[in-house]
Amino acid sequence: MLRSSRSSLWTSRSLAPYLRHSAARQFRRGYAAVTDLAGYPKIGERLHGFTLQRVKQVPELELAAFQLRHDKTGADYLHIARDDSNNVFSIGFKTNPPDDTGVPHILEHTTLCGSEKYPVRDPFFKMLPRSLSNFMNAFTSADHTSYPFATTNAQDFKNLMSVYLDATLHPLLNANDFAQEGWRLGPENPLAATEAGEEAKRLVFKGVVYNEMKGQMSDASYLFYIRFQDHLFPAIHNSGGDPQKITDLTWEQLRKFHADHYHPSNAKIFTYGNMQLSDHLEEINERLNRFDQIQVDSDIKSPISLEDGPKYVTVKGPADPLLPPDTQHKTSTTWLMGDTSDVVENLSLGILSNLLLDGYGSPLYRSLVESGLGADFSPNTGYDTAGKLGIFSVGLNAVKQDDVPKVKEAIFKTLLETRKNGFDKIKVDGILHQLELSLKHKTANFGMGVMQRLKPGWFNGVDPMEALAWQETVSAFQSRYAEGGYLESLLDKYLLNDKSFTFTMEPSETYSQELTGEEGRRLAEKILETTKNFSTEQEAQDYLEKRELELLEVQEKASNQDLSCLPSVHVKDIPRQKEKITVRHSSLGEVQVQWREAHTNGLTYFRAIHGLENLPDELREMIPLFSSAVMRLGTKNKTMEQLEELIKLKTGGISVAYYSSPSPHSLDLYREGLSFTGYALDRNVPAMYDLLRTIITETDFDSPEAEKKIRELLQSSASGAVNSIAESGHSYARTFAEAGLTPVGRLQEQTGGLTQVKLTTSLASRPLSESLDDVIQKLKSIQSFAISNSKTMRVALNCGNESSSANQEVLQRFLNELPTNNGKIPPRTSPTRYPRNSKAFFPLPYQVYYSGLAIPTVPYVDASGAPLEILAQLLTHKHLHHEIREKGGAYGGGAYSRPLGGVFGFYSYRDPNPQNTVKILSEAGVWARDRNWTDQDLEEAKLSVFQSYDAPQSVSQEGMRLFLSGIDDDMLQTRRERLLDVTAGDVKKVAEQFLVRGAPNGNLAILGEQKDWVMKQDGWDIRDVGMAAKIKEMTQEPQEPEPMA
Repeated sequence: MLRSSRSSLWTSRSLAPYLRHSAARQFRRGYAAVTDLAGYPKIGERLHGFTLQRVKQVPELELAAFQLRHDKTGADYLHIARDDSNNVFSIGFKTNPPDDTGVPHILEHTTLCGSEKYPVRDPFFKMLPRSLSNFMNAFTSADHTSYPFATTNAQDFKNLMSVYLDATLHPLLNANDFAQEGWRLGPENPLAATEAGEEAKRLVFKGVVYNEMKGQMSDASYLFYIRFQDHLFPAIHNSGGDPQKITDLTWEQLRKFHADHYHPSNAKIFTYGNMQLSDHLEEINERLNRFDQIQVDSDIKSPISLEDGPKYVTVKGPADPLLPPDTQHKTSTTWLMGDTSDVVENLSLGILSNLLLDGYGSPLYRSLVESGLGADFSPNTGYDTAGKLGIFSVGLNAVKQDDVPKVKEAIFKTLLETRKNGFDKIKVDGILHQLELSLKHKTANFGMGVMQRLKPGWFNGVDPMEALAWQETVSAFQSRYAEGGYLESLLDKYLLNDKSFTFTMEPSETYSQELTGEEGRRLAEKILETTKNFSTEQEAQDYLEKRELELLEVQEKASNQDLSCLPSVHVKDIPRQKEKITVRHSSLGEVQVQWREAHTNGLTYFRAIHGLENLPDELREMIPLFSSAVMRLGTKNKTMEQLEELIKLKTGGISVAYYSSPSPHSLDLYREGLSFTGYALDRNVPAMYDLLRTIITETDFDSPEAEKKIRELLQSSASGAVNSIAESGHSYARTFAEAGLTPVGRLQEQTGGLTQVKLTTSLASRPLSESLDDVIQKLKSIQSFAISNSKTMRVALNCGNESSSANQEVLQRFLNELPTNNGKIPPRTSPTRYPRNSKAFFPLPYQVYYSGLAIPTVPYVDASGAPLEILAQLLTHKHLHHEIREKGGAYGGGAYSRPLGGVFGFYSYRDPNPQNTVKILSEAGVWARDRNWTDQDLEEAKLSVFQSYDAPQSVSQEGMRLFLSGIDDDMLQTRRERLLDVTAGDVKKVAEQFLVRGAPNGNLAILGEQKDWVMKQDGWDIRDVGMAAKIKEMTQEPQEPEPMA
């Protein structure tokens, strides 16, 4: 999995601990037992081949950190002991990419395709259904590669650690795996070559990573960011791989890169949780002892020097079909900051970045976005701490060509004015308050957050022990800040100069055609290279077809491979009875309140749902805009800047959003409304309620600035729409496919699907000469009935026992201040209808495709729901992954079942061959019905399902299943027992009922470039999200190379 290497101040929130200093004694005993240094070696002592070098206790995080070194190989090891059963492991390697072929990324994929101890094809994916892990993945970052997992099961931890260590240190790296995961040349559809003729024989580039990166490069935000990095950091090549260069990589180069980099001497190993360090060391030492220490490339790369700045670079990029043609430029200005190993200054620069950029009242937002120079900040905007030197960038999307130089001018002018005026203390206090909350807010994935925060710096010279010293670092900042002028001095030190780098991407109307043409020429060159090795072109064609069929044969054999060598946990390890979360219910007037009283470390978590009935479509589709507007416009008495200051100073955040949920009992019944959330220290709950009431009921939609700011919101949303779809195209495809199947599916498409994208971009493109008064009137109408003290209001509070009484009093006061007589919801008009049994195609400017196929099923309480969940896992792991990813070359594909939504579906992601995928999906029901499912198949599917059912839960989420969906403990227990008891006969029965006989009721949606196979006469409903004509103009293909005879 490719990972962007961006950091910001708020990555520190992933380290936000959940302190238990006011906890009962049992919490203290757990903390002391796990972190008591008496139970560990002394500094300098050896244990299982490791020497303990340093120890650090961090009381505010309730952890103890131990840094060790492997005696024989020099491997670096950090263990964090904490009373947390969600244990984490990661092994990572410094992997400076030597070029743009993506060798670190392709190696990340191929290491997981089989190893010495586990010589099965793709043990990583085959371990997914043999584990109870709640996280399992691998990441390729700019200069390092990591392989992490998290699990609460001790045996599962041992199993996965064994697989991960063998996969990384002893992979097979077969040529077929390189061809499958990296790239190869082959006929587009080898199995159809005989009957389909020349089109099927057409040679194309294939490979999972190749197609993944073609999809990634379709994301203009990613393209801007990666081209920016290419020029600022030429010493660090594109670790993910540029499709234009990926096809230069050879299998031999891949194997050498592994030998040079995936060695214990180049490794950083991380463990976290309450499991015994000595057990970890014993297992890891056994694996590392097979190696001797070697010299490795641990070079920390640096960006270009800007001492002789300023420097300017302009490159070409794709036009955005959703933006006006005169606002297509992206531009940014960058400075190099200090050494990130100085953790105090690093935190300080993060705070400085936040003050300059975060929120509608921040100086750079006001001077750049609010002024109309651009629609939104550029993808590289912010403070990036991933490397040895910090990097601060500010830029804009959707800039007019003539305004490009004005952006830099505005940035410099704003920095100078900020230096002159200084920073308001209330803003700094707000950030410090957020840091205080981050120490108290409990997350279920704390350990994974620590790992992800530490690893980038650890590979680039940042001392992980210093990085963990959270309170020391914050206190040091506070001391410097108290002296006065500290943040302003950082402006002087780093930003008030022109040692800068300005990077601009200008639109090219022919960019897509140029990409296609380049791929065609490169393809012709590779075909010619292959042909030179044979007597005739036909021999070369025959060889490539034969090789492709051989790979298919290998892949086919792997689907029925003996997996007995792989370790596994078992269904018997899953408790039949799940421990219940205790909640109680009360009434405050007509308002029903759910209480979850637990150890929250002095925080109160608030959530409310205000139900709305018979909401017309024209208002429902405006709720996302309403939710953004109330956080943007301000009131008659307070500007949004003042409100943001109070939100940061008094809360951990508040939000307004659209809510909908189907009934567990019937797919025809549902609830919808507005959701309000927030959390705060117990002492600040009254202020949180006051802020929520203010933004919901007092936002001033009639102010002279209201229309301008609403246009701003619309344009910002539209400027990122194409990239958002490129990142999550399969989700958009699934949402549209589900829209015609259930009432809630329709609501979700209107408020969060392609329908919402089309509406937003249409409004964003409305000329200034046309008023938005009709939009504002709808927003005011929503405001009139958004919240009330009435029977349509429900509240859930998660708080400590000690604060329940006070919370009840404060909540009552809040409710008393709300209106009791809401504005009337206008009469409901005829609702928008979405088709059923349809094939919808959305033309979009991408090099790969995204698909979703959805079929209606049953409500949550129906007994068929459990085998449908199991069937989704069986199809994904036993069939679709194999067919769509391994054989088809898509980055991802699978099946899913929505237990509450009453939908069974399929998807593919970054898919080069959607026609083949559709055929596979259409036949999946028959395949599942006729399959002889084994006990082991069912065992693995059940394990997969319970990974999410039994995943750790944050205290803020406890009780939310009942509150949001109406699923009570009895329903959940019944579902749990049904899942554990599913038989092969049950699976085959639901496959026949829903996937075979129910298929005609399903919907298909595909997103991507429209080609000849998408024709209306073949039943395709071609839908435009507002850019079809522009896309057609952008994607006219040049002449392709002729296939071999």
